[in-house]
Amino acid sequence: MKLFTFLKTRFLSFFRDIFVYHTSSLEFRAKLIASVIAIKYGINECEENLLKEIAKKTYPKDEARAELLIQITKEYINKIIEKNELDINALIKNIDNELKKSKRFAYKINIKDLKKFLECNKDDEESSIIQQRIIEFLQLEIKEYSL
Repeated sequence: MKLFTFLKTRFLSFFRDIFVYHTSSLEFRAKLIASVIAIKYGINECEENLLKEIAKKTYPKDEARAELLIQITKEYINKIIEKNELDINALIKNIDNELKKSKRFAYKINIKDLKKFLECNKDDEESSIIQQRIIEFLQLEIKEYSL
């Protein structure tokens, strides 16, 4: 069964614009999470576990969608790490642009969940500071766009 879920997730990830409903919402959530994780080079075990927890909490009745959130988030993280298409500043600007176009996305930002990632890097002061700044930026975005 796990193999089927894995294959289904890969398939849906590749063809997500065609087969996944509300793909823009899913992509937005993945970008939010990736923006907090991708400030350093890689995803650690704590962040990996937290990502899985958040995905399951976000989509409790849809395992495939939860797995897709994990997969897309990791894709964004890898794009930033490899610096082939994206950097953290471009991702944050993209988040801001999406909020300007679709103000309803401001309600999808879960600051409480994003703050949990701070615990994963509490020993790395520089990473923690950058993560905190990103979260503060997102809090301001919520205030601006959720009126």
